[in-house]
Amino acid sequence: MASATVPLLDDDTIPFGEEDEMRDPSIAAQKYTHPYVTFFHLFFRGAAIVIYVFCGWFSDSFITSFVFVVLFLSADFWTVKNISGRLLVGLRWWNYVDDDGKSHWVFESKNSQTFQSRINKHEQRIFWLGLILCPLFWGLFFLVALFGLKFKWLLLVMIAIALNAANLYGYIKCNFGANKDLNSAATDFMKTQLFKNAVDMMTKPSTAPPPPTNVRPTGVV
Repeated sequence: MASATVPLLDDDTIPFGEEDEMRDPSIAAQKYTHPYVTFFHLFFRGAAIVIYVFCGWFSDSFITSFVFVVLFLSADFWTVKNISGRLLVGLRWWNYVDDDGKSHWVFESKNSQTFQSRINKHEQRIFWLGLILCPLFWGLFFLVALFGLKFKWLLLVMIAIALNAANLYGYIKCNFGANKDLNSAATDFMKTQLFKNAVDMMTKPSTAPPPPTNVRPTGVV
């Protein structure tokens, strides 16, 4: 859904997709064009996992551990939803309520060639790795807490899964299209990857060594 058909966000000081036009051109050639954003994209969610795993080493209070983990999860949710997705990959999802009281979900993606050429591939890879791997960790913690009958920790893990999964779902919808079913989107993605791999194999130059030349046959005087 195009952003022109929906109301502007209250904090939309810089129009969506024009963030890099405000950036100093001298940093465009750097390996990471948004180093602080990239750092905090991983820091909050990583800190929540570390605190959950090692909280027993520092405190026996479940309430203290619960509060700190939820604080880092909340900071991560807000950062990923409002900052890192917009700056690192050109994606944004949000919600608004119209005059009739109906809630609308908006999934935006800047797919223009000009904008895509400005996306840093290192930051893009880090964004998706962090977005996908952390919910897998929380899924593992869910199984451990469930089979270990640690029900109070199970509640905390479910909160973490909900917040992580919300951002993951939102950005997948942004990336593959708001009106496309996720199953068909995943199928199309796999087809595209298989086609690209097949083309690469067919067009890849042969690496076999050339046949030897000017070799005298054995037995010839």
